[in-house]
Amino acid sequence: MDPYLENPALWPDVHNSLIAAIRDALSPRLAPKYYVRLERRTYLLSPDDLSFVGRPDLAVLPSLPQGAGRQGALPLAAAGVVEVVLAIPDEVGENYLEVHEVTTGRVVTVMELLSPANKLYAKGREEYIQKRYEITGSRTNLVEIDLLRAGQPMPLQGRRVDSDYRILVSRATTRPRALLYPFNLRDPIPTFDLPLLPGDEEPAVDLGAIFHALYERARYDLSLDYTQPPGPPVRDEDATWAWERVEQGQE
Repeated sequence: MDPYLENPALWPDVHNSLIAAIRDALSPRLAPKYYVRLERRTYLLSPDDLSFVGRPDLAVLPSLPQGAGRQGALPLAAAGVVEVVLAIPDEVGENYLEVHEVTTGRVVTVMELLSPANKLYAKGREEYIQKRYEITGSRTNLVEIDLLRAGQPMPLQGRRVDSDYRILVSRATTRPRALLYPFNLRDPIPTFDLPLLPGDEEPAVDLGAIFHALYERARYDLSLDYTQPPGPPVRDEDATWAWERVEQGQE
Protein backbone atom coordinates (compact mmCIF):
# COMPACT_ATOMS: atom_id res chain seq x y z
CA MET A 1 0.00 0.00 0.00
CA ASP A 2 0.92 3.62 -0.46
CA PRO A 3 0.08 5.34 2.87
CA TYR A 4 -0.03 8.73 1.18
CA LEU A 5 -3.19 7.74 -0.68
CA GLU A 6 -5.04 7.60 2.65
CA ASN A 7 -5.01 11.40 2.82
CA PRO A 8 -8.68 12.32 3.41
CA ALA A 9 -8.53 15.05 0.77
CA LEU A 10 -7.54 12.52 -1.93
CA TRP A 11 -9.32 9.43 -0.66
CA PRO A 12 -12.77 10.18 -2.20
CA ASP A 13 -11.21 10.06 -5.67
CA VAL A 14 -9.20 6.93 -4.83
CA HIS A 15 -12.29 5.27 -3.35
CA ASN A 16 -14.68 5.83 -6.23
CA SER A 17 -12.03 5.25 -8.90
CA LEU A 18 -10.95 1.95 -7.33
CA ILE A 19 -14.53 0.70 -7.05
CA ALA A 20 -15.07 1.52 -10.74
CA ALA A 21 -11.77 -0.18 -11.67
CA ILE A 22 -12.81 -3.35 -9.82
CA ARG A 23 -16.15 -3.28 -11.68
CA ASP A 24 -14.37 -2.94 -15.02
CA ALA A 25 -12.01 -5.81 -14.20
CA LEU A 26 -14.80 -8.15 -13.08
CA SER A 27 -17.58 -7.47 -15.58
CA PRO A 28 -16.07 -9.31 -18.58
CA ARG A 29 -15.20 -12.31 -16.39
CA LEU A 30 -18.68 -12.61 -14.87
CA ALA A 31 -20.70 -12.23 -18.07
CA PRO A 32 -23.06 -13.58 -19.28
CA LYS A 33 -24.46 -15.03 -16.03
CA TYR A 34 -23.79 -11.97 -13.85
CA TYR A 35 -23.54 -8.23 -14.28
CA VAL A 36 -21.88 -5.71 -11.93
CA ARG A 37 -23.36 -2.32 -11.08
CA LEU A 38 -22.08 0.73 -9.25
CA GLU A 39 -24.48 1.82 -6.52
CA ARG A 40 -24.21 4.99 -4.48
CA ARG A 41 -25.13 6.13 -0.98
CA THR A 42 -24.92 9.60 0.52
CA TYR A 43 -24.36 10.98 4.01
CA LEU A 44 -25.57 14.42 5.12
CA LEU A 45 -22.71 15.81 7.18
CA SER A 46 -22.34 18.92 9.31
CA PRO A 47 -19.32 21.22 8.78
CA ASP A 48 -17.47 19.60 11.69
CA ASP A 49 -18.12 16.17 10.21
CA LEU A 50 -17.07 17.33 6.75
CA SER A 51 -13.73 18.48 8.17
CA PHE A 52 -13.43 15.13 9.95
CA VAL A 53 -13.67 13.18 6.70
CA GLY A 54 -11.48 15.59 4.76
CA ARG A 55 -14.02 17.82 3.06
CA PRO A 56 -14.14 21.66 3.15
CA ASP A 57 -16.19 22.97 6.05
CA LEU A 58 -17.85 25.80 4.11
CA ALA A 59 -19.79 25.53 0.88
CA VAL A 60 -19.21 28.36 -1.60
CA LEU A 61 -22.56 29.49 -3.00
CA PRO A 62 -22.78 31.26 -6.37
CA SER A 63 -23.51 34.96 -6.23
CA LEU A 64 -26.76 36.21 -7.68
CA PRO A 65 -26.49 37.68 -11.19
CA GLN A 66 -27.15 41.35 -11.70
CA GLY A 67 -30.82 42.07 -12.11
CA ALA A 68 -31.87 38.97 -10.21
CA GLY A 69 -33.81 41.06 -7.70
CA ARG A 70 -33.62 40.95 -3.95
CA GLN A 71 -34.66 37.32 -3.51
CA GLY A 72 -32.05 35.72 -1.25
CA ALA A 73 -30.39 39.06 -0.52
CA LEU A 74 -30.17 40.52 2.98
CA PRO A 75 -31.98 43.79 3.74
CA LEU A 76 -29.90 46.81 4.55
CA ALA A 77 -28.55 46.40 8.08
CA ALA A 78 -30.08 48.60 10.76
CA ALA A 79 -28.03 50.00 13.60
CA GLY A 80 -26.63 47.21 15.77
CA VAL A 81 -27.46 44.45 13.25
CA VAL A 82 -24.54 42.31 12.11
CA GLU A 83 -24.47 40.04 9.05
CA VAL A 84 -23.25 36.55 9.99
CA VAL A 85 -22.68 33.22 8.26
CA LEU A 86 -24.39 30.01 9.36
CA ALA A 87 -22.89 26.57 9.00
CA ILE A 88 -24.73 24.51 6.39
CA PRO A 89 -24.64 20.74 5.86
CA ASP A 90 -23.36 19.05 2.73
CA GLU A 91 -23.72 15.62 1.17
CA VAL A 92 -20.85 13.18 0.84
CA GLY A 93 -21.41 10.32 -1.58
CA GLU A 94 -19.58 7.04 -2.06
CA ASN A 95 -19.91 4.11 -4.44
CA TYR A 96 -20.09 0.38 -3.82
CA LEU A 97 -20.63 -2.66 -6.06
CA GLU A 98 -23.48 -5.09 -6.49
CA VAL A 99 -23.14 -8.33 -8.46
CA HIS A 100 -26.50 -9.36 -9.94
CA GLU A 101 -27.67 -12.63 -11.45
CA VAL A 102 -28.86 -11.84 -14.98
CA THR A 103 -31.91 -14.12 -15.12
CA THR A 104 -33.45 -12.98 -11.82
CA GLY A 105 -31.83 -9.60 -11.17
CA ARG A 106 -31.07 -10.85 -7.66
CA VAL A 107 -28.18 -9.23 -5.77
CA VAL A 108 -25.71 -12.08 -5.25
CA THR A 109 -22.74 -10.19 -3.79
CA VAL A 110 -22.16 -6.74 -2.33
CA MET A 111 -18.62 -5.33 -2.35
CA GLU A 112 -17.84 -2.44 -0.01
CA LEU A 113 -14.70 -0.30 0.13
CA LEU A 114 -14.65 1.47 3.49
CA SER A 115 -14.31 5.25 3.59
CA PRO A 116 -13.87 7.87 6.33
CA ALA A 117 -17.62 8.50 6.11
CA ASN A 118 -18.57 4.95 7.14
CA LYS A 119 -15.52 3.99 9.21
CA LEU A 120 -14.60 7.16 11.14
CA TYR A 121 -17.81 9.24 11.15
CA ALA A 122 -19.92 7.90 14.04
CA LYS A 123 -23.33 8.17 12.41
CA GLY A 124 -22.09 6.84 9.08
CA ARG A 125 -20.41 3.92 10.84
CA GLU A 126 -23.63 3.12 12.68
CA GLU A 127 -25.62 3.18 9.43
CA TYR A 128 -23.03 1.02 7.67
CA ILE A 129 -22.91 -1.58 10.45
CA GLN A 130 -26.71 -1.81 10.32
CA LYS A 131 -26.54 -2.46 6.58
CA ARG A 132 -23.79 -5.02 7.22
CA TYR A 133 -26.11 -6.86 9.63
CA GLU A 134 -28.86 -6.86 7.04
CA ILE A 135 -26.56 -8.37 4.42
CA THR A 136 -25.13 -11.02 6.73
CA GLY A 137 -28.67 -11.96 7.74
CA SER A 138 -29.61 -12.57 4.11
CA ARG A 139 -28.51 -14.88 1.29
CA THR A 140 -26.24 -12.19 -0.17
CA ASN A 141 -22.45 -12.55 -0.07
CA LEU A 142 -20.36 -9.69 1.31
CA VAL A 143 -16.86 -8.51 0.45
CA GLU A 144 -15.57 -5.69 2.68
CA ILE A 145 -12.27 -4.00 1.83
CA ASP A 146 -10.61 -1.77 4.42
CA LEU A 147 -7.62 0.17 3.07
CA LEU A 148 -7.67 2.83 5.80
CA ARG A 149 -5.38 2.60 8.85
CA ALA A 150 -7.30 5.27 10.77
CA GLY A 151 -10.11 4.29 13.08
CA GLN A 152 -11.23 1.02 14.62
CA PRO A 153 -11.71 -1.99 12.33
CA MET A 154 -15.25 -3.14 11.72
CA PRO A 155 -16.46 -5.49 14.48
CA LEU A 156 -15.79 -9.22 14.32
CA GLN A 157 -16.47 -11.99 16.79
CA GLY A 158 -13.77 -14.29 18.09
CA ARG A 159 -10.10 -13.60 18.43
CA ARG A 160 -8.69 -10.16 17.78
CA VAL A 161 -6.65 -9.74 14.62
CA ASP A 162 -4.38 -6.68 14.44
CA SER A 163 -3.40 -5.39 11.00
CA ASP A 164 -3.14 -2.14 9.10
CA TYR A 165 -5.58 -3.26 6.42
CA ARG A 166 -7.99 -6.14 5.87
CA ILE A 167 -10.29 -7.80 3.39
CA LEU A 168 -13.33 -9.71 4.65
CA VAL A 169 -15.08 -12.32 2.48
CA SER A 170 -18.38 -13.50 3.95
CA ARG A 171 -20.18 -16.20 1.95
CA ALA A 172 -23.87 -16.69 2.64
CA THR A 173 -23.39 -20.47 2.60
CA THR A 174 -20.77 -20.52 5.39
CA ARG A 175 -22.04 -17.87 7.81
CA PRO A 176 -21.29 -16.99 10.54
CA ARG A 177 -17.80 -18.17 9.47
CA ALA A 178 -15.97 -15.89 7.07
CA LEU A 179 -12.48 -15.40 5.65
CA LEU A 180 -10.36 -12.48 6.81
CA TYR A 181 -7.27 -11.40 4.84
CA PRO A 182 -5.25 -9.17 7.20
CA PHE A 183 -2.19 -7.39 5.81
CA ASN A 184 0.12 -4.55 6.75
CA LEU A 185 1.64 -1.58 5.00
CA ARG A 186 4.65 -3.46 3.64
CA ASP A 187 2.75 -6.60 2.62
CA PRO A 188 1.44 -7.27 -0.89
CA ILE A 189 -2.29 -6.63 -1.22
CA PRO A 190 -3.93 -10.08 -1.10
CA THR A 191 -5.80 -11.71 -3.95
CA PHE A 192 -9.18 -13.17 -2.99
CA ASP A 193 -11.92 -15.19 -4.67
CA LEU A 194 -15.19 -13.37 -5.37
CA PRO A 195 -18.11 -15.30 -3.85
CA LEU A 196 -20.96 -16.09 -6.23
CA LEU A 197 -23.86 -18.57 -6.25
CA PRO A 198 -23.00 -22.11 -5.06
CA GLY A 199 -21.49 -24.24 -7.81
CA ASP A 200 -20.25 -21.31 -9.93
CA GLU A 201 -16.54 -20.75 -10.48
CA GLU A 202 -15.33 -17.86 -8.35
CA PRO A 203 -12.94 -15.49 -10.14
CA ALA A 204 -9.79 -14.42 -8.33
CA VAL A 205 -9.69 -10.67 -7.67
CA ASP A 206 -6.10 -9.43 -7.88
CA LEU A 207 -6.75 -6.26 -5.93
CA GLY A 208 -3.07 -5.31 -5.85
CA ALA A 209 -2.77 -5.35 -9.65
CA ILE A 210 -6.02 -3.38 -10.04
CA PHE A 211 -4.92 -0.84 -7.44
CA HIS A 212 -1.45 -0.26 -8.87
CA ALA A 213 -2.75 0.04 -12.44
CA LEU A 214 -5.20 2.69 -11.22
CA TYR A 215 -2.36 4.57 -9.51
CA GLU A 216 -0.50 4.77 -12.82
CA ARG A 217 -3.54 5.79 -14.88
CA ALA A 218 -4.72 8.42 -12.40
CA ARG A 219 -1.18 9.81 -11.86
CA TYR A 220 -1.77 10.15 -8.14
CA ASP A 221 1.93 10.87 -7.77
CA LEU A 222 1.25 14.36 -9.13
CA SER A 223 -1.16 15.07 -6.24
CA LEU A 224 1.05 13.81 -3.44
CA ASP A 225 3.91 15.47 -1.59
CA TYR A 226 6.27 12.63 -0.79
CA THR A 227 8.67 15.00 0.97
CA GLN A 228 6.22 15.26 3.90
CA PRO A 229 5.22 12.53 6.36
CA PRO A 230 2.07 10.64 5.36
CA GLY A 231 -1.17 11.08 7.26
CA PRO A 232 -2.24 9.39 9.38
CA PRO A 233 1.27 8.78 10.79
CA VAL A 234 2.96 5.43 10.26
CA ARG A 235 5.23 3.42 12.55
CA ASP A 236 8.91 4.42 12.49
CA GLU A 237 10.01 1.25 10.71
CA ASP A 238 7.25 1.67 8.12
CA ALA A 239 8.17 5.33 7.62
CA THR A 240 11.76 4.28 6.85
CA TRP A 241 10.52 1.66 4.39
CA ALA A 242 8.16 4.14 2.71
CA TRP A 243 10.88 6.76 2.35
CA GLU A 244 13.23 4.20 0.80
CA ARG A 245 10.54 3.35 -1.74
CA VAL A 246 10.08 7.06 -2.55
CA GLU A 247 13.82 7.49 -3.09
CA GLN A 248 13.91 4.44 -5.35
CA GLY A 249 11.07 5.89 -7.41
CA GLN A 250 12.97 9.15 -7.83
CA GLU A 251 16.09 7.49 -9.17
